[in-house]
Amino acid sequence: MTTVQLSEAQRRTVRRVDHQGCSEAFLDCRLPGSMPKHNYAFIGGGVSQSKKQVVNLQEPHGYNIGGAAMPNGITNNLHLHFTAEVFMCFAGEWTFRWGVNGEEGEFTMGAGSILTVPTWIYRGFTNTGPDDGFLFTCLGQDITGGVIWSPDVIRRARETGLALSAADTKLVDLNELDEQDVPELLEPMPQQDIDQLKHWSAEEMRARITLEEDLVWSDCPTLDAVLPGGRKKLASVIGYGLSEDRNQQPRVFNPHGFAMAWLEAEPGEGLLQHRHNDSQVFLVRHGEWEVAHNESQDVRITLGPWDLISVPAGAWRTLKNIGTETGRVLVITGSDARTCIEWSNGVIDEAEAKGYALDPNGYVATTSTLALRAR
Repeated sequence: MTTVQLSEAQRRTVRRVDHQGCSEAFLDCRLPGSMPKHNYAFIGGGVSQSKKQVVNLQEPHGYNIGGAAMPNGITNNLHLHFTAEVFMCFAGEWTFRWGVNGEEGEFTMGAGSILTVPTWIYRGFTNTGPDDGFLFTCLGQDITGGVIWSPDVIRRARETGLALSAADTKLVDLNELDEQDVPELLEPMPQQDIDQLKHWSAEEMRARITLEEDLVWSDCPTLDAVLPGGRKKLASVIGYGLSEDRNQQPRVFNPHGFAMAWLEAEPGEGLLQHRHNDSQVFLVRHGEWEVAHNESQDVRITLGPWDLISVPAGAWRTLKNIGTETGRVLVITGSDARTCIEWSNGVIDEAEAKGYALDPNGYVATTSTLALRAR
């Protein structure tokens, strides 16, 4: 059994006040219209190309969580990812575009929206809202493979004195090096390879965007939802994650290396005591929440808006809305398969007393129906 000490829980907590952005994280950081902007690495280094990037939590999770902050009108230029890239908009209005020249389509979304961009396509985005905006990001795999910039970005960056080392794809400032000290530089993707990339229509991309009106909520997503303290609703966005509702389906199915869902609960409600073997992060959007660790619930961490915590695989945990209003948390779980939840004996016994249990496939069902199954 995994036991979590207070110091470990604190180490695995990244609060909004702990955010440390890097203004020189990427190749395009000197291009007109692309500064100032800040890149954040909360869990894992993501795809940052700067040796100055601060990483809050280095421990591998099977995915990386970061962020991007940009003022109105600033653009993050066209680039390609090998693994999943998901944008979770927490503030502002953002316009995304795709295609090697950014001309295949675009979509604008606001706070509360989630976009998962297909792998192996060029994408870029601009803060088109009136104020500073903030995007949390989730990238698939521990080692993402970095990014490939569009040929135009590589060319224009060279004119500012910035390039990428072919050896480690880190930034090289040509203005600071003598000619004989310049390492081998990364070249653009060959045109024949660009020509083979899939083209995504606006309709196909819209299916990968989850706006507020797209959310489909389950009022009984897990076994504990039939009990006081466990009442909540869950909207699956990417993958099946924690859901034990046999009728619940995510909006996006394809493998990402993680699952993502919104959890919403009234004061005093949340997730009762359980554990599982997947990595898991709770990222607060609204409200004040408490995460209690261990079977004794003796290690407690309080979270506010934009705070996140990583709970170790195998550790007992509860999640509770301790605020005065409805709260919302983004739950990120490190598996493409459904997460197999182990509930505490207390939860199992109390649910059974109310007439509910899990069927052999791990879905919530009435005990009156389960009593009819073959023994």
